[in-house]
Amino acid sequence: MTTAHRRKLPIGIQTFADIREDGYYYVDKTLHIHRLIEAGKYYFLSRPRRFGKSLLVDTLRCLFEGREALFEGLYIHDKWDWQIRHPVVRLSFAGGHLGTRDALDQRIRDLLHQNRERLGIRLSRETDIPGEFEELIQQAHAQHGQRVVVLIDEYDKPLLDNITDVGRASALRDGLRNLYSVLKDADPHLCFCLLTGVSKFSKVSLFSGLNNLNDVTLDAPYATICGYTDEDLDTVFAPELPGLDRAEIRRWYNGYRWGGQDVTAVYNPFDVLLLLQKRQFGPYWFESATPTFLVDLLRQRGLYTPRLEQWETEPELLSRFDVDEIATEGLLFQSGYLTIKQAEEPMTGYRLYTLGFPNQEVETSLNQALLPSLGVENAPRHRKTLFTHLRANDLAGLETHLKAFYAGLPHDWYRNNPIAKYEGHYASVFYSHFAALGVDVTVEDASNTGKVDMTVDFGGHLYLFEFKVVEQVPEGKALQQLKDQGYADKYRAQGKPIHLIGVEFSREKRQIVAFDTEVA
Repeated sequence: MTTAHRRKLPIGIQTFADIREDGYYYVDKTLHIHRLIEAGKYYFLSRPRRFGKSLLVDTLRCLFEGREALFEGLYIHDKWDWQIRHPVVRLSFAGGHLGTRDALDQRIRDLLHQNRERLGIRLSRETDIPGEFEELIQQAHAQHGQRVVVLIDEYDKPLLDNITDVGRASALRDGLRNLYSVLKDADPHLCFCLLTGVSKFSKVSLFSGLNNLNDVTLDAPYATICGYTDEDLDTVFAPELPGLDRAEIRRWYNGYRWGGQDVTAVYNPFDVLLLLQKRQFGPYWFESATPTFLVDLLRQRGLYTPRLEQWETEPELLSRFDVDEIATEGLLFQSGYLTIKQAEEPMTGYRLYTLGFPNQEVETSLNQALLPSLGVENAPRHRKTLFTHLRANDLAGLETHLKAFYAGLPHDWYRNNPIAKYEGHYASVFYSHFAALGVDVTVEDASNTGKVDMTVDFGGHLYLFEFKVVEQVPEGKALQQLKDQGYADKYRAQGKPIHLIGVEFSREKRQIVAFDTEVA
């Protein structure tokens, strides 16, 4: 669908009718919706925040309610029976912060009351929350003559808002399980059911036997059900693109994949819409919510930050998420900070994923957020100095800066921070400092002779880094390995100057003791 004239940008608009009636851009997702409805009945979909889940849910509501005029010109219009209208129960936990079980129960009762009023149903007796939900579904079916559609948006937000307090989160989990347990026995009255959220809590802990819930999060046919594709940008948003660097848009904001490297990558809509409005690049999605809990957790677990660029994991770990058991890779993937870069099946029935940053915005912003937890103070000033030396290709100045950079890590920080116990801390600080600058950084870049620890491509020069940890004195092994392994050979065809840099860290001195350079 090509848009020939400029429209309003739907920033923050999650109501399908508003978008269709008030002249906003709309990316047609009804092909995916039609496929979803035709293929089954009970679904779960996980996507990071601000990816369009609420708009998807509202589109489904309008579709099942038979609001035909809103769908004229869309894929599904001539494939849907507009004479049939289903009662829709929609529950959303997106708004506000619920910190106690009592507050959650009150919110649930209020949501059920709103649905009863909208559907013209009266509660026949005083009962508990499962009883209210059960009666709402049964009466809606009986009164409207069609089976019920249940749409639950941000089903997990009360838990995520309290995830650092295990006791509180457990109480809220029990309250949500109390609600969702109704769906298991409501099957005769239900036509369609979709739950959306950021995280995938285990079925055992939260859904109490709802084993027929089909998780389509990683299913290739639904990889683009939320988010914008390259084709969407080049057609729907074509009038907004002049004056913007198309390749930079892709580098900064594209790259989210659900299902493997062969599926179409998507953009976060929030980023795209803010870019098109403000006409300048920025970390709009990242800045919309500070990942304090995430940063604290990574610090506590002593994460080796270069690993974020190439993290191998199994599918089960991506969905291992519960109040008292959160896999690091599951948290990073589900929250949108890592995405699937490659999917392999080395043997039948065994699948292996390689995760990495989806784009420049996430890599730069997350590493900026992590630097304080690695002991770095006044990071913006250090970034400016790093940029100055790289732009001038001043390797002597770069060495001086990096030694001062490590010398500035507070001594007390080493005593009190668990990351300092790991040898990888030195390389983590080094990598995150460069990645936070936004330059093109590749870790463990493979060649036929091995893997170079880190490659930086900036200002027409290539910098190949090898890291070694020594006890006290430099040994010269880092630079020698770069030369012996012929790591530079892979890059010679690019025609750029190649600089080999061997960096050795002293475990005892907590400092760079060798910064050996050579032009390859």
